[in-house]
Amino acid sequence: IADSDDYFQYHGGMIATVRALTGKAPAAYVGDSTNPDAARTRSLTEETARIFRARVVNPRWIGAMRRHGYKGAFELAATVDYLFGFDATAGVVHDWMYEKLAREYVLDEANQEFLRRSNPWALRGIVERLHEAAERGLWAEPDPAVLAALQEAYLEVEGDLEDRGE
Repeated sequence: IADSDDYFQYHGGMIATVRALTGKAPAAYVGDSTNPDAARTRSLTEETARIFRARVVNPRWIGAMRRHGYKGAFELAATVDYLFGFDATAGVVHDWMYEKLAREYVLDEANQEFLRRSNPWALRGIVERLHEAAERGLWAEPDPAVLAALQEAYLEVEGDLEDRGE
């Protein structure tokens, strides 16, 4: 779900189509066969929350991305994009998830420094996507202090990029 845009394009797109045609969201499920002896089916909402906790905001995964420098920073930004896309099509990302993304990816001092150093465009993209989620009402009730901190981070990284002529 958080590894590729294919998932929200196809699965999320189908959900959005059904919702547009019928006026209500269909039931959406995901099959998990990571353990073939214990295959499971979960609702898309359950699976999104599970992946969010297990990978997206898992400090070990974030640490692994930090070891990959520029590409790792790109992967963090892509993950935010994919979750945003799934939310826009299927409505599966909750406010607490956006808040956690903001706090872990942007407002965490060590992660922000990593992003600034390794790939400031990724940091700018993450902040832009989180702001877009708030503007579109996907992040329905963001904490005003978090939005202000995101705006401050955006202005700083934008200034850094301008100073570099990029």
